Amino acid sequence: MLRILLIISAITNLIAVPSIRAETWTLPPPDIDIFGQIRTTHASSAETLLDIARQYDIGQEEILLANPNVDRWLPEDGAKVTLPTRYIIPHAERKGLLLNLPEMRIYYFPEPKKGEKPVIITHPVGIGRMDWVTPLGVSRIVEKKKDPTWIPPKSLQMDRIAKGEQPYPSIVPPGPTNPLGRHAMRLGISGGSYLIHGTIKPFGVGMRVSAGCVRMYPEDIEALFDKVPVGTQIQIVNQPIKLGWLLDSLFIELHPPLEEDEGKYTNYKQIVVAAINDFLELKSSKRKFLQILK
Repeated sequence: MLRILLIISAITNLIAVPSIRAETWTLPPPDIDIFGQIRTTHASSAETLLDIARQYDIGQEEILLANPNVDRWLPEDGAKVTLPTRYIIPHAERKGLLLNLPEMRIYYFPEPKKGEKPVIITHPVGIGRMDWVTPLGVSRIVEKKKDPTWIPPKSLQMDRIAKGEQPYPSIVPPGPTNPLGRHAMRLGISGGSYLIHGTIKPFGVGMRVSAGCVRMYPEDIEALFDKVPVGTQIQIVNQPIKLGWLLDSLFIELHPPLEEDEGKYTNYKQIVVAAINDFLELKSSKRKFLQILK
């Protein structure tokens, strides 16, 4: 999805950021909400735009909407490609895992070891489509499995039959045809029905294509699997409008709302203006509260 960062007031000094290929960033202090940096690269005729997206840990919709004039499958040799890799941290507790559905991106705040600076890790994800939504709420990782067996849910089997498609086998063992990939982490929400897992169809990362589970690039889930302990909190939020501070500048990051929420955003511009006003009012209230404490 196209990430729009609107500078409300000009700034001259930005936080230093690591290489664009890095997945781990220093966590900004509580009064700063932005990390990362938008950069560019150049396509070669030997790769697709989706190959570039995976190389830089970007989802499909993100790369496509950031580059509307670049052909998805046959980019011109040397075509300039924008890498939308600057992020506003969603408005939620900076703890454990944080998944923002409209953004189709997950954030991880690992517990820092003694003497280490806190960091933030982010990856693109695929989420549940409109008829099989990924649920909102706060939960925990209750189980982790490497090389999981997949038992297709009845709802998915019935959907395939209704479409005239061959149903899946009742049990899919670990292996190259297992849709879960090689790693899976089970969420406690909804009786443990939802997973964060890998995929054998990486082009679906950054899209609404799953039956409610959260898909990740195989290399991303492998890295996260070893870092995230059982019991880790996960917050799943719905924030198409994100606002955040970087020094004295206010930034806004906009994403198309989820399809099922489009009726609530018929006047998106007006809602964005209201969100900015509410955000500024909140900061003003916090400042007054701190002055009273002094």
